[in-house]
Amino acid sequence: MSKTPEMTRKDMKEPDQFQQVAGEAANWLTGHKNQSLIVAGAVALVVLAIGLVTGLKERSATKNGALLSAVYQAAGADVSSVPLPGQVGPSFTTDAARQKAVIEAAGKVLAEASGSRQAALASLAKGDAHYRLGEWDAAAAAYQAYLAAADKVDPLRFGALEGLALVDEAKGSADAALAGWARLATELPAFSDRADLEKARLLAASGKAAEARQLLSGFAEAHKGSTLASEAAARLGKLGAP
Repeated sequence: MSKTPEMTRKDMKEPDQFQQVAGEAANWLTGHKNQSLIVAGAVALVVLAIGLVTGLKERSATKNGALLSAVYQAAGADVSSVPLPGQVGPSFTTDAARQKAVIEAAGKVLAEASGSRQAALASLAKGDAHYRLGEWDAAAAAYQAYLAAADKVDPLRFGALEGLALVDEAKGSADAALAGWARLATELPAFSDRADLEKARLLAASGKAAEARQLLSGFAEAHKGSTLASEAAARLGKLGAP
């Protein structure tokens, strides 16, 4: 992740810089996020945390920024059953404990900074934490809250839309999940290749190999220049001949 964008203290004072870095992080994820290990918006939050935690923490005059900083710190904290040498910041003995800390910190942002940009981001982090804990309905509610509060062109909307599709899949509703991936492709065309790859995966898992094969066979043509083309071809090969 050496090429992940970082922000200086000066940049943190400029809202436009925040949006630019968030967008760059989202673009980085488009080409690098492992399709078999999707963690929805949590990955985006961790990437952004690398550049944002320090800046937010040092902006002590901004209460909302300090509250959101606690969310990012919890989300990016280490998990270890033994004390870590030179540990700076929080750490947790289990991932479940870490996710509960994220939910608690996000709740404080939502309670004290309702309607703010920071509250919207806290909702996204809260959704990811609930998702990791297997709390599907709570995760969906948090993702919906983020989508309702965030700007339509917010660079992290893809995280919430992915999250909703993954929640539906986890709940056993393949049709709803497929609709969720279709929504992602419609609302954020830049992620349509990812959406189609996930739709094909879900179709294959649902016993609809023919439909999955059709989607993957036309992937390269439908998404020219996509960095996911090789992955689509590999998955098509695994499905075998009709």
